[in-house]
Amino acid sequence: MELNKKILIVDDDNFLLDMYSLKFKKSSFDVYPALGPEIALDLLHSGLVPDIILLDIVMPVMDGFEFMEKMNEEKLVPSALRIILSNRGQPLDIARGQSLGAVGYIVKASSTPTEVIEKVRSIINENNNLKNGL
Repeated sequence: MELNKKILIVDDDNFLLDMYSLKFKKSSFDVYPALGPEIALDLLHSGLVPDIILLDIVMPVMDGFEFMEKMNEEKLVPSALRIILSNRGQPLDIARGQSLGAVGYIVKASSTPTEVIEKVRSIINENNNLKNGL
């Protein structure tokens, strides 16, 4: 029996953060919500090692790209799957996310919360298959 996956959800919208936290908890994930990248960095610095980091791009103070750059600079949880969940779905945004280590990009506006969970599960499975050479 595999343990629940730990997911760090980073968003500056309290309503969305609560909604996605609840949905992922109901889907057997261990959820760590962070209202903004600063809180997420504090959690990572204090020893949280999530399997997945689901993050928004458009946030005040520090955006999702800057958060990923900081994670790369500090070599924080390099094994975590980084998945962007944003309303910005321009090819340049997707390319920038991939260049910073994102393995998935989900556009909020075109996905229901249930579809977001399905896409996250699918990305986890794809990465497990890659790791296992399948």
